[in-house]
Amino acid sequence: MKAVRYHGDGTLLLEDIADPRPGPEDVLLAPEAVGVCGTDTHIVSGHFVSRPPVVLGHEIAARVLAVGERVDGLDVGQLITVEPHLYCGRCTPCQTGRQHLCPDRRAPGVHLDGGMAERLVVPATLAYPVPDGVPAEHAAMTEPIACCVHGMDRLAPSSGLPLAVFGAGPAGAIMIALAKLAGAYPVVAFDPQETRRDLARRMGADVVLDPRQDVTHEVASATGGDGFAAVIDAVGSARVLEQAVSMSARGGRILVFGVSDPAERADLSPNDIYQRELTILGTALNPYTHRRAVSLLQRLPLHELRTRSFGLDGVPDALEAQRGGVADKIFIRPQPTEAPA
Repeated sequence: MKAVRYHGDGTLLLEDIADPRPGPEDVLLAPEAVGVCGTDTHIVSGHFVSRPPVVLGHEIAARVLAVGERVDGLDVGQLITVEPHLYCGRCTPCQTGRQHLCPDRRAPGVHLDGGMAERLVVPATLAYPVPDGVPAEHAAMTEPIACCVHGMDRLAPSSGLPLAVFGAGPAGAIMIALAKLAGAYPVVAFDPQETRRDLARRMGADVVLDPRQDVTHEVASATGGDGFAAVIDAVGSARVLEQAVSMSARGGRILVFGVSDPAERADLSPNDIYQRELTILGTALNPYTHRRAVSLLQRLPLHELRTRSFGLDGVPDALEAQRGGVADKIFIRPQPTEAPA
C-alpha cells in the first residue's frame, strides 16, 4: 500500500509499504479523510517529538474493511472515527483516572503509524462509529473536537459571562462554537487574519476583533469594564498568555490550549495573579471525551469550515497550506478513488 512516512530531520516520503494485518481484537480500516493540524507541521519541523519512521495523521475518519474475530459492535463498511491514543495502564496517571497524562502514551500518527495511508489497523477499542449522514471530513474532526471538549471541561465557563478566544483557526473556531453552546455571552474572538475573523463570525462569535489594533474600548464595552470571566489561548503564544492575564476579570480563568514553542517564556506578575485570584489552566488531549465529541458532530456548525483536500502525493503541499492558512481546514484523502479537490 501507499503511505506517507516521516523519517526525521524534515524528511517526508510517499512510499510503498507492507499492508498492515489485523489481530483478533483489531479492525482493518481504509482512511477516507485525515485532518492536517499544527501537530503535523510541528512534527515535520522538529518541534514535536515523534518516533520516525512513522506514518503521519491522527485526525482520522475511515471505513471498516475487516474486524478481528473477537470484535463486536463494528460492521464492515461502517464509517468510524479513531481515538488516537494508547496508554501503558501501569503508571500513576493511568491508575488514577488520568490516562491522558501517561508518560508512555503512544499515538497513531505520532509514535505509531497513522492515517495518511491506504490502510490502517487499530485496536477496536479506538474505533467509534459515527451517525449516518455525517461526512468523512466532519468525522475526521472528532479528535480536535474531543480535545476542545476536555478544554472546556477544564475551563468550566459560566453562562451569561463574557468569554474571549484568542486565535480563530480550526481549534479556536470549535472553541467558539462550544462556548456558544455553553451559554457564554458575549463570546469575543481575536485574530489578526481577516479570513479567520470571518470564520469566527460564521462559527457564532458575538464580537470579532483584530488584536493588532487598540481594542480597549471594544473590550470594555463587551465586558462592562470588568474584563473576561474566561479566556482561551487557542494560539499557543507567550504574548497571548500575557494579553489573557491583562484582559481577565477578577477571579478570571485562563485556558492554555494552543501548542507553543517549548522555548517561549511569558512575562507574568505572580502578585497580579494572586491579587485578582486568577486561575491559569493547562489542557492536554481528550480523556474520555471522544464519544461525547461524536455526539456533537451534528450540533456544531462544521459546515461553515471552508476546506481543501489533497491526495497522498500532495501531503507536503497540504502541510504548507496548513501553515499558510489557505483554507479553514486541510484534509488528506488517502484513497486513490478520491480525487483531490
